[in-house]
Amino acid sequence: MCCIIAVFFIHKSTAQELPKGFVYVDEVIPNIHLDLRYTSYNNFVGLPIKGYEKACCILSSEATEALKKVQLALNKKGLGLLIYDSYRPQQAVNHFMEWARNTNDTLMKQHFYPNVKKKNLFKKQYIATRSGHSRGSTIDLTIVDLKTGISLDMGSPFDFFGPESWVSNTNLTTDQIANRQLLQKTMKQFNFRNYPKEWWHFTLRWEPFPKTYFDFPVH
Repeated sequence: MCCIIAVFFIHKSTAQELPKGFVYVDEVIPNIHLDLRYTSYNNFVGLPIKGYEKACCILSSEATEALKKVQLALNKKGLGLLIYDSYRPQQAVNHFMEWARNTNDTLMKQHFYPNVKKKNLFKKQYIATRSGHSRGSTIDLTIVDLKTGISLDMGSPFDFFGPESWVSNTNLTTDQIANRQLLQKTMKQFNFRNYPKEWWHFTLRWEPFPKTYFDFPVH
């Protein structure tokens, strides 16, 4: 019998500076749009999330440089990126787990998971004990029209739990399908891979910290 053991690390930083290998995305991509949901009440929990001390966007240097190429490609079409979430500390993931286990708290159900029973969020893999976001090279985003500042219609809102958000969903308008395909194609062109149950969720291929889950706060 062969036994394979996966070893993961959780890294904590107490310094105010970012750990080596991380950058503030808007310092590298100044014209990027931000709508950072977990510092606000506009998310599936309905509260600011633990670990998000400031509305800023942090990623690994490698992911940021790849994202810059995505932004430049979209800019040529009069479009750009809008980021919902980037690096996510482990303490934020723990907050999600605590919330998910409290099945009596359904404050935001009608907005984010109207057709999913809260007790099934773990089973359906919408909530997990670990998140790729904590490794620093995963990002949630969409495309925005630079002239209007309005995000393109993707057929479901960010963080909507259900088949409506799956990449394989075909119950969409022609424009919604085209918008999703543009996001998928452009992100993949610059070495990001998608999570199939969330059209907005991408991780850099060959990420620099594949086994390290960081816990420094977002500030």
